[in-house]
Amino acid sequence: MKGSSLNTHMGNIVIDNEVIAQYAGSVAVECFGIVGMAGISVKDGFVRLLNRESITRGINVTIQNNKLILDFHVIVAYGVSILAVTENLIDSVKYKVEEFTGIEIKKINIYVDGVRVID
Repeated sequence: MKGSSLNTHMGNIVIDNEVIAQYAGSVAVECFGIVGMAGISVKDGFVRLLNRESITRGINVTIQNNKLILDFHVIVAYGVSILAVTENLIDSVKYKVEEFTGIEIKKINIYVDGVRVID
């Protein structure tokens, strides 16, 4: 189990990286302009929209010096400002994940892998 660890006066708390990715993904898809998380097929290189159950495949969680680094692969809505969407995503994820885990976020990297027209 890869996870983040917190030391408290009562003992250690270990949070699995998959839990952090799941929470961060649910926060991300609630942000305006984010259609969903992207998954890149290794076989043919195509980008596809991940469904809700496999949302964590579009997020990479690493720990460096007891701080989180999150990588998001997202698909954004056509016609929205990518800069505005990504700034909103960073602000929302940073605040909510730090509150949820108690672990400081060092960096959030966002890779826009696709654009999709919303019906």
